[in-house]
Amino acid sequence: MNYLITGGAGFIGSALIRHLISSTNHKVLNIDCLTYAGNLDSLASIKDSPNYSFKNIDICNLENLTNAIKIFKPDIVMHLAAESHVDRSIEEPCAFIQTNIIGTYNLLEASRIYLESAKDEIIHDFRFHHISTDEVYGDLKKNESSSEKNAYKPSSPYSASKASADHLIKSYIRTYKLDAVISNCCNNFGPGQFPEKLIPTLIFNILNNQPLPIYGKGTNSREWIYVKDHCKGLLAICKKGKVGESYNIGTNNNVNNLNLTKLLLKIIKNKKIEIGSKVRIKFVKDRPGHDFRYALNSKKIRKDLNWKPDKNFKKGLEETFNWYFQNINFFKTFSKKKFFKRLGLKT
Repeated sequence: MNYLITGGAGFIGSALIRHLISSTNHKVLNIDCLTYAGNLDSLASIKDSPNYSFKNIDICNLENLTNAIKIFKPDIVMHLAAESHVDRSIEEPCAFIQTNIIGTYNLLEASRIYLESAKDEIIHDFRFHHISTDEVYGDLKKNESSSEKNAYKPSSPYSASKASADHLIKSYIRTYKLDAVISNCCNNFGPGQFPEKLIPTLIFNILNNQPLPIYGKGTNSREWIYVKDHCKGLLAICKKGKVGESYNIGTNNNVNNLNLTKLLLKIIKNKKIEIGSKVRIKFVKDRPGHDFRYALNSKKIRKDLNWKPDKNFKKGLEETFNWYFQNINFFKTFSKKKFFKRLGLKT
C-alpha cells in the first residue's frame, strides 16, 4: 500500500515512518515543509530505502499537494502536519490558523480531487486519517476523563485550530462520503523530540546545569504516551477503525508537571550522574488560559481495535533520558536558535 504522511519530519511523523519502512513493505511519501521543528536527520536510518520518498511541500499550497497526491496515488493519507506548541499559539496564533485549519482543508480538497478524478479507476481501501489531540476536549477536573462523545471545549489557539480541523474532517465524511477517521491522543514523549516540549526541555536544562522552569505551582496534569505506542495505535485505527469514527489514544499515565520533574530527577540520581548546582525546580508565571488537566477515556480503541500501550511510563522516561544523554549533540543545533526559553506571552 501507499502511505502519504504529512509532517513526516516531525517527532511523531518520523517515528511512524521509521516503523512503516523498517517493519512493512509499504511505500511511504513524506510531505513536510521543514519548519523549525522538522528534522530529516530523524529519518537517516531509512532515507535510502526504495520504499521511502520525500517532498518539501507546504500543505498550505493546494496546487502542490494536489499534484503530489495525483502522482503518488496514496491508499492511506495520514495527516500529522501541524503547528503544535501551545505557548507558540499564544504568541503567534496566525500560523496555527493557516497550517492547522487551512492546511487541513487543502489536504482534504486534494484528496477529494484525486478521488473524483480517479472515480473510473479501482481505488481499494482509500482512507484519510486525521491525527488530533486530547486538548480539543478542554479542561478537566480531578478524576474526570474525556470520551469520544464529549463536547469540544478548546482553550488555546492551538486546541481551537485542531478542533476546527476535526470538524472539517467530519464535514467531508458526511458531505463528500470521504472514508476518514480521527484520533485524539495524549502527550507524546520519547527519544528525539523537539526541545521546546516539556520533557526534552527538562533534560536539556539538567544536562546543562540550568534551572527547571515549571508553570504555576506545577499541579497542571497531563496524560503521557510513549511515541511508539502512539504509532501502533495510529496504524490500528487505519487498518481496523470504522469510517467516520473518532478514537482516543490514551494510557492512564496521568502525572502533574511537578511530580514528573521529580521523577526525572530521581531517575538521573539513581544512575549516579552528577547534577549541577543550578539544577533546581523554578516556578514561573503561569501561561494564559492554562488548562488544569487532560485525561482520555480510551476504552473504545482498547475494546474495538484491541490496542493497548506497551511502554511503562517510568521505563519510557528512563529510556528517553538515556537517549538524550547518549546523543547530547542532538541539542546543539537547536540551542543556537534559542528554542529553550519560554515562548508564551512575554512577561
